[in-house]
Amino acid sequence: MDILIWSGAAVSLLGLCGLVYSIVRVARVRKAGLSDDELRAAVQAVMPINLGSLFVSVLGLMMVILGIFLG
Repeated sequence: MDILIWSGAAVSLLGLCGLVYSIVRVARVRKAGLSDDELRAAVQAVMPINLGSLFVSVLGLMMVILGIFLG
């Protein structure tokens, strides 16, 4: 079950990197001084990346917990 734990940790880390990417991208857009509509469009473009990364991170954490329970 060690393989399940470590692969889950890697998947969770991948999701965390995606979350950090989306945070950095939105922070750059906010500093750009765009208008309200442009800012809203940019944040809406980042939202699928944010939600997908959150889903991947949760799956990784579920793999880790499953590996701990089975191991």
